[in-house]
Amino acid sequence: MNELFERLAALPRQKKIAVLAGAILLLLTVDYLYLFSTLATEIGELEQKVDAAKTDRDRKKALVANLPQLRALKVELEGRYKEAIAQLPDQKEIPDLLMNISNKARESGLDILSFRPKVENPQEFYAEIPVDVTVRGGFHSLVSFFDEVGRLNRLVNINNIEMKNAKPNDDQAIVDTTALVTTFRFLTDAERAKIAAEKAAKEKAKK
Repeated sequence: MNELFERLAALPRQKKIAVLAGAILLLLTVDYLYLFSTLATEIGELEQKVDAAKTDRDRKKALVANLPQLRALKVELEGRYKEAIAQLPDQKEIPDLLMNISNKARESGLDILSFRPKVENPQEFYAEIPVDVTVRGGFHSLVSFFDEVGRLNRLVNINNIEMKNAKPNDDQAIVDTTALVTTFRFLTDAERAKIAAEKAAKEKAKK
């Protein structure tokens, strides 16, 4: 190192100035490159934050623009929910509903041979209440009964219709008709909690 300083000291004045200027320029270049690298990193991070902020702003603008449609959709869904509630009675209404279905059969001119409610089939928030029904009467009376049931303000499905023992009677045939009449009811909070617990226990047992 001393030898280097001695050699520099022995240089003419102009060369000394040139070497000193070169050293200063080198230091400035290194310092600039370091500073530029640091700033470039910070600028990149700031640009990412700005882009994220713009994206979030645009998303919020879209939500605000769609707010009237979302409110209208909310009102529509609430209306549908209320309609569903109106069509699904609670437990205390089921006997009256089944009696109403039975009366509709008689009013349509059918004789009820059997009317046997079966075991309920609970789902997630409602229970299916199936009833095996056997009636006897003319085809037009049967159609009238099905139509009257369809007009009830409660949800009632009629499936597995089977006709047999047709016998002529004046201008129409008298038949025995069996069908599965299914209505529905809302489960209570306690019933839903019990079903959820049983489902969780079964899933845990599988593991």
